[in-house]
Amino acid sequence: MKRSKQHRVIPGFGLSLGVTMAMLSIIVIIPLCSLVFFSAQLSFSDFWETITKPRVLASYQVSFLTALCAAAINTAMGLIIAWVLVRYDFPGKRIMDGLIEVPFALPTAVAGISLTHMTVENSAIGSFFAKFGISIAYTRVGITLALVFIGIPFVVRSVQPVLEKIDPQYEEAASILGASRRRIFFRVILPEITPALIAGFTMALARGLGEYGSVVFIAGNTPYYTEITPLLIMGKLQEYDYAGATSIALVMLAAAFLILLVNAVIQSRASKIVSGIE
Repeated sequence: MKRSKQHRVIPGFGLSLGVTMAMLSIIVIIPLCSLVFFSAQLSFSDFWETITKPRVLASYQVSFLTALCAAAINTAMGLIIAWVLVRYDFPGKRIMDGLIEVPFALPTAVAGISLTHMTVENSAIGSFFAKFGISIAYTRVGITLALVFIGIPFVVRSVQPVLEKIDPQYEEAASILGASRRRIFFRVILPEITPALIAGFTMALARGLGEYGSVVFIAGNTPYYTEITPLLIMGKLQEYDYAGATSIALVMLAAAFLILLVNAVIQSRASKIVSGIE
């Protein structure tokens, strides 16, 4: 008796790989190659001079410093939020869980305008901090706040599923053996969620480096102090200096790629360690 021919719902490897490469080429590879093409219009000395101007270096410092601080804050706060959503049941939990996605859906420019109006010195929040000599809007503190807003979902959504999969029996066993809550967290739970925390941190950091819409309004855009690199790139484009804009963008792209590459290596090693333990 002949077996009936099995029909695959998903196309075979050849067609799937072709579609994948075509989409990657159109969406990722070709746009990125255009950066290299426009940057190649400059000689190496001109390219180096463009990306190392004092104003450009200052923008790098602002972007990297604020993105790093925001990613660190998001890592701590995202862990706490994920812990609450996973370990506790309370009224409004689903609403709170849904609000985590708001920064993904909300236009970043709207977020930037809202945060600016909330933190200027004549607003309720801004005037409160002004009493203590703390300015938020038009400072690096405001930039960090905006980056925290757009980066928090990356950490929460990275850690949340890992926490859900942790077997409570491990914690119960450690508790029976006399381990304190702090020891259980640092010796049982933290090693399990560390790869997810690193993934959330690196994604929030990479997103913060390239963020423009939510930052441009609250930053104040003061050269050498609150001027971020994406704004400098936009200024170059408005001046029709495409080679200069793409040169600076190429530096930021290389930094983001390096961050994501480090994250991929860490995740790969962590998965191998987990597989070896299992």
